[in-house]
Amino acid sequence: MKIVVNRPRCEGHGLCEEAAPQLMHLDDDGELVLDREEIGEADIPLANAAVRVCPVAALRVE
Repeated sequence: MKIVVNRPRCEGHGLCEEAAPQLMHLDDDGELVLDREEIGEADIPLANAAVRVCPVAALRVE
């Protein structure tokens, strides 16, 4: 599975980073950086939490 970011939609609120800091972070410019695009079974709950808290629905798990 992997995390997909809709970059034009992302506004850099950082809620996803708070929900899944092991998977993503905001850089110094407020841009979302995925630390790991491909995720394993153990990371799915974190990735799903990040998707749920995004206020602009810029993330999805495939």
